Amino acid sequence: MTRLEESGVITGYTITTDQAKLGQGLQAVTELRFTGDTDIHDIVEFASTLPEVDEVLTLTGDVDALVRLHVDNVDDLQKVVNRLRRKGVGVLQTKTLIVIASWQRGTSVP
Repeated sequence: MTRLEESGVITGYTITTDQAKLGQGLQAVTELRFTGDTDIHDIVEFASTLPEVDEVLTLTGDVDALVRLHVDNVDDLQKVVNRLRRKGVGVLQTKTLIVIASWQRGTSVP
């Protein structure tokens, strides 16, 4: 394992957490669409400053980015989405989906 780390094959480790036990019980994904001249780096930089944001994926196609986040409740979700809309550079449209269940490779099926 050490040799793989030193050679750069292993670049990091991932842990999984029970978000409900951390007090963040609602997971959602927000689709973002931007104006044509928006530098995607700007929205990634802004979204990464929000503590509720777990991940930002920039994409090709209709949707420019997906933001995965955890919040305590629907009211908090609305606040985060509003911040993304108002303060995100060039955000034209959002669409938010609430996650009802999830599974990740390497974990058992619920």
